[in-house]
Amino acid sequence: MNAYLALEDGTVFAGEPLGARGTVCGEVVFNTGLTGYVEVLTDPSYAGQIVVMTAPHIGNVGVTYEDLEAEEPHLLGFVVREASPVVSNWRAHLSLDDFLKAHGIVGMTEADTRALTRHIREWGALRACLSSEIANPEALVERARETPPISELPLVEEVTSPEPRLWDDPTDPAWLPSVSRSHAKELHVVAYDFGIKHNILRHLRDRVGRVTVVPAHTPAERVRRLRPDGVFLSNGPGDPTSLPRAVREIEKLLAWEIPVFGICLGHQLLGLALGARAYKLKFGHHGANQPVKDLQTGRVEITTHNHNYALANLPSQLEVTHINLNDGTIEGMRHRELPLFSVQYHPEAAPGPHDSLGLFDRFVRMMLQHRRKPKGEAQGAEADGP
Repeated sequence: MNAYLALEDGTVFAGEPLGARGTVCGEVVFNTGLTGYVEVLTDPSYAGQIVVMTAPHIGNVGVTYEDLEAEEPHLLGFVVREASPVVSNWRAHLSLDDFLKAHGIVGMTEADTRALTRHIREWGALRACLSSEIANPEALVERARETPPISELPLVEEVTSPEPRLWDDPTDPAWLPSVSRSHAKELHVVAYDFGIKHNILRHLRDRVGRVTVVPAHTPAERVRRLRPDGVFLSNGPGDPTSLPRAVREIEKLLAWEIPVFGICLGHQLLGLALGARAYKLKFGHHGANQPVKDLQTGRVEITTHNHNYALANLPSQLEVTHINLNDGTIEGMRHRELPLFSVQYHPEAAPGPHDSLGLFDRFVRMMLQHRRKPKGEAQGAEADGP
């Protein structure tokens, strides 16, 4: 049986079925990571997308439950050059093929991912249909053209927490034996879940005594009643300009002048709330090898990325703190007066080096400094439960 990936421009790539059988349509993007395909599969930011891995050999370490970034995968499809038939990992619970089948994810192997990646780089992220059940490529091309663009899909609604919850699972010390982390157990962080990754929550819980996760459209006043020392804005899928309600609630939080830290989609939403502009990149940044320069220290960090959108036209009250050395896009910012900052990349992902983990410690220092200030009405309100 053949599998096909048909793009909206009429280009078709053939391969063999992998994972669940079926047909899915969405935006196709490529990820350049040599490792970390389990984290890619379970990153909620890939909702609505078909992911192509550029590394030629995927699946050799299987799937380990402890490495998942969410309870289940949210991406639509998965395309690889060669799926390993052998799992060589004592920690593995499932093979890649079995994991995809268990979660109903349509995949394709034996595809020319090099040619596919070059095509996406030239023409941009395109709508596509991936099928292991329809043997008519022309029909799949038509379905791809009829697929709504990702900007029109309510993807955050699909991945956010349905109810507030407490997160109490810190990082296993064996994962980061040599990394120094700040500890302030008296602090409470409220994390907006736009599609938050587990490892972000672990790093927050490592450093503070309480982490409350709230759904994406939780009113700012509800967050205020929880009496947090800081608010975290998470990663997530889709177009930030399609979330005006979230932007409005963030604007209300900013009026409170509480410490805020944003990552990825949270960075974009924070920028929109402060008057910046968001735009879509040609083919996005997806991978574990993006060089980012810290303009304050001059250091270059090797970072993990997963985003299709970026910020531009920052207002004067915002300062650019990080840039991408590949294309010059904005990778970080901070407010010149208010206690808030954000980055476009993923410091929790640690793609080998742990260059960016200090951003979580910076958030802790910011909250401690803010806590020492005279308490106003916001901090004096009676705390609610989660």
